[in-house]
Amino acid sequence: MTMHRRSRPLFDPPIVRRALWGSVLKFDPRHQLRNPVMFTVWACALLTTGLAIQRPPGEPHAGTGFVPAVAAWLWFTIFFANFAEAMAEGRGKAQADSEPTRL
Repeated sequence: MTMHRRSRPLFDPPIVRRALWGSVLKFDPRHQLRNPVMFTVWACALLTTGLAIQRPPGEPHAGTGFVPAVAAWLWFTIFFANFAEAMAEGRGKAQADSEPTRL
């Protein structure tokens, strides 16, 4: 007897909502420490943001928008990695909840 599973869309709204909130919660350094690569990106994003804030915006120097742009890309990278991780967790939990238990 074959069982037909109804597939969920890739961006199922309840899963996406939970993943968006989960990705924000994962900005916590204690969570980032579990993954050394993402912790390094997090630390560099923090340092780069500090460097971008340190310089007064009116001060003439080469590449005025470069440091803030790098900081924005680093924060976006962390958010996207957290979002992808939270989406995978949400889809895995949804699949586990939908499968019947077998004895």
